[in-house]
Amino acid sequence: MGSLKFLSLILSSINMAALVGFLRRIQDKNDNTLRQRRCLPRPRLFRDRLNPLELRTDDELFERYRFRRPTIQFLFDTIGDRIEHPTKRSLALPAMVQLLVFLRFVATGAFQQLVGDAIHISKATAGRCIRRVAFALTNIAGRFIQFPSGQDAINTQRMFHAVAGFPGVLGYVDGTFIRIQTPKENEPDYINRKGYHSLNVMMTCDANFIITNCHDSRVFRESVLCQQFENGQHNDILLGDSGYPCRTYLMTPYNNTNDVRYRERYNSAHCRTRVLIEQTYGILKRRFPCLSVCLRTKPERACQYVVACVVLHNIGILRQDIVSK
Repeated sequence: MGSLKFLSLILSSINMAALVGFLRRIQDKNDNTLRQRRCLPRPRLFRDRLNPLELRTDDELFERYRFRRPTIQFLFDTIGDRIEHPTKRSLALPAMVQLLVFLRFVATGAFQQLVGDAIHISKATAGRCIRRVAFALTNIAGRFIQFPSGQDAINTQRMFHAVAGFPGVLGYVDGTFIRIQTPKENEPDYINRKGYHSLNVMMTCDANFIITNCHDSRVFRESVLCQQFENGQHNDILLGDSGYPCRTYLMTPYNNTNDVRYRERYNSAHCRTRVLIEQTYGILKRRFPCLSVCLRTKPERACQYVVACVVLHNIGILRQDIVSK
């Protein structure tokens, strides 16, 4: 009886060892299969891409992209060759779709994932489109952001004089904050007086809300525009608020009029003229909410997006594509 019990224990141990070995072989096989699958390239996924120009009316396009069909076509004709892919392999994204992705981004300030979902492309593809179009627009900024000279300067002076009676004014200069995400380098340099991270962008405008100069500048005297005036390139004047130093070419308001009538009249005219730059910033940020919400990128790229928006702003005004009908 004892021998039988001992034999059954041996057989049960042999069966258990066989079972464990069998399970281990199955596990090893599954691990090998998993490793092989991980080594295989991910299959390409081709999505149906939408062309909103074929689906939307002019007003619907304006609501979603801040421009109507003729202006979008003008933008395409202007930078289409700069953003067109040199190959048609793998269903390369058409230039028009790339342009619409960027317009959707600046018109909403949404995350790139949401922008891509709207036109059925991936987040990574949307990011590449946004960077590509922004770079193309900044390269043509000199065509649409021009400080007035010659006959344009004379016309600008006349328009400013009609506003509040200031003679010889070429523009009003002022700064605005464009919120950005926390930079990884030199983070304290981007904290503004309101306590959040931003670009300090200085712009000048004319009486038609056209932005004639735009750049990131902490101090006005370091700007290219200031150097041009100091070198005598422009013979007329700028207007600026009390935050700027008063110069022969930069007129600022009196801090205290002391009830002197001519000073009060000067400050009143100065204030009425300043409304133009404030309205210009309002128009710019309402058209492109990405400048009001936050540019979620590094400062260098955020500067590109700001300049690209200024180019689009000027194009919209020049083509009278401003408000919905």
